[in-house]
Amino acid sequence: MPQLDLATLHEAVAAAVPDREAMVWRDRRLSWTEAAGRTRRLAHVLHEHGLGVRDRRPAGPWESPHDHLALYLHNGPEYVEGLVGAHKARVAPFNVNYRYVDDELAQLFADARPAAIMFHARFAEAIERVVKRLDVPPLLLQVADESGAGLLPGALDYEAALAAASADPLPGVRPEAGDLHILYTGGTTGLPKGVLWRIGDLMIGPLGLRRRDGSPLDDLDEAVARALRAEQRVLVGPPLMHGAGTWSALGAWCAGGCVIFPDRVDGLDAEDLMATAERERATRMPLVGDAFARPVADALERRPHDLGSLRSLVNSAAAISPEVKRRLLELIPGARIVDVLGSSESGFSVTRAGADARTFAMAPGGAVLSADRTRKLEPGEDELGWLAKGGDAVPLGYLGDPDKTAATFLTIGDDRLVVPGDRARHLADGTVEVHGRDATTINTGGEKVFAEEVEGVLRGLPGVEDALVVGRPSERWGTEIVAVLRPAAAPEDGALRAGCADHLARYKIPKAFVRTDASLRLPNGKADYAAARALLD
Repeated sequence: MPQLDLATLHEAVAAAVPDREAMVWRDRRLSWTEAAGRTRRLAHVLHEHGLGVRDRRPAGPWESPHDHLALYLHNGPEYVEGLVGAHKARVAPFNVNYRYVDDELAQLFADARPAAIMFHARFAEAIERVVKRLDVPPLLLQVADESGAGLLPGALDYEAALAAASADPLPGVRPEAGDLHILYTGGTTGLPKGVLWRIGDLMIGPLGLRRRDGSPLDDLDEAVARALRAEQRVLVGPPLMHGAGTWSALGAWCAGGCVIFPDRVDGLDAEDLMATAERERATRMPLVGDAFARPVADALERRPHDLGSLRSLVNSAAAISPEVKRRLLELIPGARIVDVLGSSESGFSVTRAGADARTFAMAPGGAVLSADRTRKLEPGEDELGWLAKGGDAVPLGYLGDPDKTAATFLTIGDDRLVVPGDRARHLADGTVEVHGRDATTINTGGEKVFAEEVEGVLRGLPGVEDALVVGRPSERWGTEIVAVLRPAAAPEDGALRAGCADHLARYKIPKAFVRTDASLRLPNGKADYAAARALLD
């Protein structure tokens, strides 16, 4: 099936809406003409340093024929320019978690083999230490920031490099829908893995390049016509170093929209986020569970904002408590909240809307597999299976890892499916009941307990802002369930157990409660189970 590629679509949209805003951050405003010119300049810089696609043919779906560009950046225009400029040079971009320490960075770079690294100046010292451990020194592009750090020896200043490069399209380089885009998982259940997406699959999958009937939008003229009709303004708060942020930003550009960043990009400032939404008339905003939604609701209750343009809040990667959803919908009456559940490997598998919805609707290509992963379950089969995603937008595999590729990407009959690890039931009405990631399942006293189910109940109790559930060794139970709660002033144990008893079987109720005022979330809003376990020591 023919597909579009990101670089070609970006050029076509820029030609159609040259004066429309493409990017806003603080006092910087880029038109589509300016954004296209800057991404072309970056493509020239990469190409002139010998980077691009190689002639070798991959031996398997775990190999890449491209040179790779690491993006070691906070949010900002340069991050999105890096993603698109890389594709215009046929270089595969990949994300870097800016929280990593030296050993983690070295492991990631050894796995990803970057031929070039774009990094903010505040990370220059870490880059200097880590690149010494690489076999082949990469091209270094340093982006100036507020740290005041000087230019790293051997690095190119990003703005100076772009200014010296041509703003014309790169001659002789023709991007293709089969070019790769690499998304590294967070490594919460093991070492990070690079998911190899063909850019054409990524666009009709997580980036949402589909018609109203769900069919892939594969015609360039039709895609440009859609961009002319709809002017999205997407405010991106989650970090682009994770899928939710990257997909929101690139999805906006695929639709001819404007990507907006709040003033603060090194952490969540809910007041700043809402002030930006009001000032820039944002139409859509991604959220990452209660870690984003609760501070936003608090900020709106402290000061009302004119958010009449904000029509949709798209939540992914973590759950929003029903009570917090209701608060948001009351505070932003013209908006709807859509929950999407998926992964780096699958994109979005199931969706739901509404504050009280408990089950999910299956997305195109979604399925629930049997416990032994040999067949698709029919609606109403009472078996706890595996959430899977197939259809026309599935990644190829994991970079450099044939074994994990074979274990996660399965073929059942004529269908190729990805099984990231979420347990689920296919209910009789066709909806899906998601139980949680298998890696967070706790075996206690012979029973399996899904941490996310217990966490959802705890976060709905009065006085609890956040909750994570972990297991710890127990002589009686083998492993006992422990809840880590914030704030430190959360209700006493008896009240918490009583609240849980209304919703959970007795064996699922935590045996102990630990309270803290520390954050239980990573910068992207996902659960920080390592931080929770550290509080048990």
